[in-house]
Parts: sequence; structure tokens; C-alpha cells
Amino acid sequence: MRLLQCDGTGGCRLTEAFSSNEAIPPYAILSHTWGAEIDEVNFDDLIKHTGADKPGYEKIRFCAEQARRDGLEYIWIDACCINKDNKAELSKAINSMFRWYGDAARCYVYLKWFTRGWTLQELLAPRVVEFFSRQRKRLGDKDSLRQQIHEITAIPEAALRGGLLSRFRISDRLSWMEHRQTTREEDKVYSLLGIFGVHIAPFYGEGMGKALTRLQDEINKLEQCTRDLHITDPQRDKARIEETKGGLLEDSYHWILETPDFRRWQEEPQSRLLWIKGDPGKGKTMLLCGIINELSKSTAETSLLAYFFCQATDSRINSATAVLRGLLFMLVSQQPSLISHLREEHDQTGKALFEDANAWVALSDIFASVVQDPSLKITYLVIDALDECVTDLPKLLDLIVQTSSASSRVKWIMSSRNWPDIEERLERAGDKIRLSLELNADSVSAAVRSYIKHKVSRLAQDKRYNDQTRDAVLRHLYTNANDTFLWVALVCQNLEKMSRFNIIKKLEVFPPGLNSLYNRMVQRINTSDDADLCKRILATVAVVYLPVTLQELTSLVEDLDGLAENPDSVREIVDLCGSLLTIRDGTIYFVHQSAKDFLLKETIDIIFPSGREVAHYTIFSRSLLVMSNALRRDIYELGALGCSTEQIAQPKPDPLTALRYSCIYWIDHLYDYASNHSMFDVSVLQSGGVVDSFMRKKALYWLESVSLCKSLSKGVVSTGESGYILDNGSGSRCTPIHHVP
Repeated sequence: MRLLQCDGTGGCRLTEAFSSNEAIPPYAILSHTWGAEIDEVNFDDLIKHTGADKPGYEKIRFCAEQARRDGLEYIWIDACCINKDNKAELSKAINSMFRWYGDAARCYVYLKWFTRGWTLQELLAPRVVEFFSRQRKRLGDKDSLRQQIHEITAIPEAALRGGLLSRFRISDRLSWMEHRQTTREEDKVYSLLGIFGVHIAPFYGEGMGKALTRLQDEINKLEQCTRDLHITDPQRDKARIEETKGGLLEDSYHWILETPDFRRWQEEPQSRLLWIKGDPGKGKTMLLCGIINELSKSTAETSLLAYFFCQATDSRINSATAVLRGLLFMLVSQQPSLISHLREEHDQTGKALFEDANAWVALSDIFASVVQDPSLKITYLVIDALDECVTDLPKLLDLIVQTSSASSRVKWIMSSRNWPDIEERLERAGDKIRLSLELNADSVSAAVRSYIKHKVSRLAQDKRYNDQTRDAVLRHLYTNANDTFLWVALVCQNLEKMSRFNIIKKLEVFPPGLNSLYNRMVQRINTSDDADLCKRILATVAVVYLPVTLQELTSLVEDLDGLAENPDSVREIVDLCGSLLTIRDGTIYFVHQSAKDFLLKETIDIIFPSGREVAHYTIFSRSLLVMSNALRRDIYELGALGCSTEQIAQPKPDPLTALRYSCIYWIDHLYDYASNHSMFDVSVLQSGGVVDSFMRKKALYWLESVSLCKSLSKGVVSTGESGYILDNGSGSRCTPIHHVP
């Protein structure tokens, strides 16, 4: 990119081309209607210091003077800043144009241009677009004239406000060009490249039809790459988390925005890494949700914001690879041109790029190149619950440290528990900031009190407490919360299920401290009439590799046989497990990772009286049984062969609803059962054993079902890995296959 540097006397000189590593100074850009080619000042004119007598020079003079009034020394004008005789330079300019307009400090629109093809991206890309008449009178800007622009161009106001163009349908974006004209027919296509975030080399003479075919091919490749990259939508995860926790209360997080540590991270360019650490239940996740909201409001137009919520109980989102996929998914959604860093390898390897054994190596290299991309805007990256990144956490921490030092455009915020190994890894980062919730106890305490007041107010309204009861509940929570949001949430959840009568006496059953509260819940379950069933459900939910649905649970727990079509009954049974479990959209979760940790560490003799391996064996054997009974040829009754799974709609009712988890993960549970050498009976895999019998009768039906579950690659890997146990006899495992997404 070259710029025109303007002096105070109205003169301009062409700079040398900036390299990709050079910082480009702030500049204004001119969007204009071209006159006759002979009248426009071109690149050669500026090189030869001619053209001042051309009519087009008036536009340069206007742009330079307006830029000077706006405090800008540099300008860019397409007519004269591109050497169009250099085909490579012209190709790069056409593919970079949208970004150049987007990076401009000001865009001046001179003369009427609403029907010109190239001015579509010139209208959408810049943050500030100002309109001027031929007499240089300012008519308004893109914001003040938004309604009129919308009426003239039919471009949605959301797009004019700077909304992500990738959120508009392809057909809609193509339609924005329909009534525009270009001098060369191919430019009607080339001027759309930035709007779709794709690159194609211009080839004048190919005709609009061929150019459009090439554009659509690139769009299809981009969309396929984005679909394959997707593992979760962090925006939906955030919405789910906030909904589950009863909404985001501003008073519970706003205090952190005023702390010296946060302000230092936000204001100092060299402070690129903020680590928020604290004990379980202290509200770290909701703090980060609040920070994300504030960052999205204050930096929406000038920066990128990507985030990820780790969850140890869900194998989709508990690995370092998953974190990178989630962050990259959000980044390319906001700045589609960044997908070029993924496309070259993805075009060759497809979805395997993100899923095979080398996924971390490939993605970490791609991520490093993305954060050093010269076109990358200032970027904020947020990761919640690093301690719940079960797979390759050290690799993720090392990458964070490296990128925080290597890229001045990227700032990190992370949260985790007070884990020494996380602290040790982050110690290597320069200019890091630690924000300990325990060292901000007064602020956390005030936030918890606000949360208590909010929860009790709603509770009193819903349960119709009188003033005496409401005040008693407030006092008990204030006294026993120990500055822990989760404890308050769990107690209020229990109170919602209790009659308001004699509630003051019932408060005594809620002891202070999370572990004490969890212990009371477990003891209450253990002495209930449904103790055995509840313990089997808790054991199952504790060892599955990702949260199971109510229907899937019926396949894994024998006592629930026959209830797959009656999820309401299963829900009632799960509710018997107290507040340790919660159900969201038909899927069962632990109320918090600390609840699962408590069961696995403190109550293992109660929940797993025969050992955790037996729970794995139960899931393995139950899965084999239900699959043997239910799987059949063409289970979706598609009839024809060769259907793409992407095109297959799930039938209603879906015969795989209760079997999906079993189909995908039964071999993983066999591995975990086999890891206990003293208990493993290798005959289950040998000729005539249950696995051999299943594979002989149902192998093809199983692979078909795994394919319909969109997990065929995992199924293929699983069949190979099952032989590993048999070959080793002892049951030793290699890389666990549940680490393969």
C-alpha cells in the first residue's frame, strides 16, 4: 500500500510502498465517481510530477485539505495510488481494497456515487464515512444519513451500522450489487471480494459469468472451512451460562472494572495478559461474562473480541485444541479475511485438519500466524476456566505466553482456580497481571451481598415470604455465604423447592461452605428411599465424556429401561439427586465442576462402592446391549445409498435419540474399564466374546449410525483402537480415543 503524504501548502508526494511488517500511519481515503480516464490523475502522473492541470486533481486537493482539517497527514485515492500496469500489485490491491477502506480513519465521499459498483464496499467498510457536495459542503455522515442511504441502496441498516457482514445471507449480499454499474463487467464481481472475505486473482476479459462462478466457488470453500472449524459457538455458550445462572447482575461484576489491575491491563499497551484467579464458586465465570459485555460495548467498531468457556465435563470443549477452534471461529466470523490462514491446509486435508492426531500442531501454527497478521485489528481474547481444560493445558498456556509476547495487537484475559501449575506456566510471560479474588475480598463480599439481595428479593416475591421470613433468609445467607456465589445459588435453588411455612427453621439444614453443603446433599441422597438409583445416576453422569440427554441416560442406567419416550419421568428421577445435577434443554449437567470434583474425591466410596472402573464397564455393557437390540440396516429408512450426512434431516421420532452417546463412546468406556488390569477380562474382546459377537452382527449398522451421528471418523478410529487392548492383553491404553473429537 502506498499513501499520499500532504504538506501544508496543498502539495502531495507518493510514499514508498509499506511492507507487511510496517505500521501504516492514520490516513483518510477518498471514495469518488471516476470521470473520463484521461481526466483522472494516475500513478504515472504522480511519479512524473504531472497531472496538476487535470480536472481530477481537484479531488486530490479537496481530500488533502479535508484530511488536514481532520488532523491527518496522509490520504489514499484509488485512481493514483495503485500502479495498474503492475498486474501483481493490481491483484493485491483489488483483494485488499475492503481492508484498506476499513482501516481508514476517515472516508470522504465526493460527488454522487450510489450506483457505482466499487462504492458498495467503500460505503460498508469504513467506520467513518462523510458525504460532501461538489462545492465541498459537508452533507452529513453514514450515521446521520443512514435512513436515506438505506432507502436509496436497499442495504439493511444493520450493515450500515457496522454489523458483521458474514451474518447476512449470501443471496442478500449479492443482491446489494444488482443495480450498480461498473466500467468493466468483471468489476461487478471483484468489488464483492471484501464483502465476502475471499480472495481471487482478477482476470479481465473472463466475463462476469466466469468471475461470478469463481467467486461462488471461493465462498463455498470458505463456508465449508468455517463449518469444519466450528466445534461450539462461544456466543451461545455465554448466553446459556448466563441463563442458567439466572441472568447477569451488573453489581456482581462491575467492581472489577475499577480495580487498578484491570485498568492497568486495559490502558497500558505493554500489559497484555490478565489472569483472574480464585477459589471455586467465587463468580469467575460471571465476572468474565460481564467483562466481555463491557469490552464488546467499548470496542465494537475498532477491535475484535473472541472468547471461550472451558467445561471439563464436556469432551467437546475441554481441550486446548477446542479452545483454539472456538477462538479462531469467532475471529474469522468477525474478520473473514483471516480464514486465509486456514484455507490452504484445509483445502488439502478437509475437516481432518481440525480433528486428527496433528490437530494441535496445525492449529497452534495457524493461530500464531493469525495473531501476527498485519491486517489484524486490536484483539481481545478471553478464556474462562483454564483449570477445566483437561487435555493439553500446558501446551495452551505456553501458546498464550508466546503470543502475548509476540503480538502487540493481542490482549488476553483468563480465569482459573488457584492452581500452582497454571501460575508456574504463566510466570514466563512478561508484563502479566494477576488479579486474585481472595486479595479483593471486600469487593467480592460486596458483590455477593448484592447477589444475595437480588436472589432473596425474587425468592420472596415468588414464594410470598412475609418481611420476617425474608429478613431471616437474608441474614442466614449473609452470615454463611463465605463470599461464594455458588453457595448462595445452591441454597436459593433448594429454597425454591421448599414450602414457605416454617422456612426459618429449615434454614438450619444449609451449612456454610461449599463442601459442607455438598456433603449434606450426598448424605441426604444416601439415606433416601431412592438411594441406589440416585447413586447409579450420579456415577454415570460423573464418568461420561460429555453431558448426556435424558433419553441417552435411559440407555446407560438399567433402572430407566423403557423410559426413553417419557423424558418427564426421567427428569423427575434426576431431580431426586438434589441440587448436584441440573437439566438444561433436556441435557444433564453437574451444577458446577466443583460438585463433580467433590463426588470424585470425597464420596468415592458412596458413589463408586465397587470402583470407578465398574461404572465404566456398566456403561460399556449397557451400550452394547441397547445397540444390539436397536441397530438395524438403514435405520433412518433413507432407501438410496450415497446420501451426504449434511443433507440428511433427523426423522421424528429419531430412532438414534437414546443411542447417540452409546454409539459414539462405548469403546472409550471399554478402555477405562480395561485400565484396571486386575479386573479386566480380555475374553470380552476375544472370539465369541460380547464385542466380537456385536461386531460380527452389527458392525455395519453401527458404523452407519455413527455416520448419521456425524462422528464416523471417531468410529473408524475406535475400531482400530479396540484391537489395541486385545493385542496388549493387559488392557494398557495408548492415547485415549475420547480425546479425538
